[in-house]
Amino acid sequence: MNLICRNKSHTVVRLAVHLPQQQPIVYQDSQEAQAIERAALRKTTLTSWFELNKNDPSAHNISYSDIPQYYMFDKSTTNWKKRQRGGQNVIGRLPVDSIPDTERYYLRMLLLRKSGAISFDDILTVNGLRCITFQQAYQESGLLRGDQQWHDALNDAAQFQSPRQLRMLFAMICGFGEVEDVPDLWVQHQVSLCEDFVHRYSEQNGPHYALADIEELLTSYNLSLQKLHLPTIDLPASFLERANFDVVEEQAKANSYTMQLNSEQRNVVEILLSAVYNNAADTPKCYFLDGPAGTGKTFVHSVVAPKCEIFNCVYEEVFCD
Repeated sequence: MNLICRNKSHTVVRLAVHLPQQQPIVYQDSQEAQAIERAALRKTTLTSWFELNKNDPSAHNISYSDIPQYYMFDKSTTNWKKRQRGGQNVIGRLPVDSIPDTERYYLRMLLLRKSGAISFDDILTVNGLRCITFQQAYQESGLLRGDQQWHDALNDAAQFQSPRQLRMLFAMICGFGEVEDVPDLWVQHQVSLCEDFVHRYSEQNGPHYALADIEELLTSYNLSLQKLHLPTIDLPASFLERANFDVVEEQAKANSYTMQLNSEQRNVVEILLSAVYNNAADTPKCYFLDGPAGTGKTFVHSVVAPKCEIFNCVYEEVFCD
């Protein structure tokens, strides 16, 4: 009982990232107008940061993401107040925006790099020229160089997203972004994109499964590995479904379902699983399950199928009416 059960080393402050007049508003039904009026009077962490830069010259050299280290946001007054002590263990966090949400995405990228801004217009202004969009401002600032933004996006996402989510992001970047060198993007981030498959299979086969998964994701954007000059992979759909199989999650489901089986269903499951576990040549490998609608045939399948996957048993189910 003397062991430490929990500990916190840092405080994470979530910082707002929103376009002009597009801050989130929470309201109850039929009270939309009142909520809008209240929101107009309250500053967000972002608009309050603009006010801070107008009034406090000492904040001009501090980026938006670093401001929580030196100032504390007072929610009652919606103002940033200078810290009297501490702050070294405070981290500012800007929510990650998806690439299709182009303007918020580039606003976030600018906020990570620009300090001392006093308004949205100030962020949009580069070398005396007011840009029309935040994407244009990012480009005019010299930050939109080659594919660096896409490398940054994948590196950032790799810190907290799963390999499957990274592959979805990779496909999204290829679908929505203007990537100059897709093969290089794949090579540079192959380790993080393939991590789960490499762990499950091998360093040699992991990239094949990852590319097959990306191929499937690219169909939503009318793209393919061949169109993007990536290595083409020919894997059956069943292999890819098996590759994305979450052993822990499916095992938990199967165990939960097993507890709900009635005696007849349990008997069927035991017969089928005994055939899976028994590799003897004379063990039957084909079974026919018959029963009226509602007797739990699909439910039995929900128990048996994950256990077959876990034991690397190749199986095929055929449903007949």
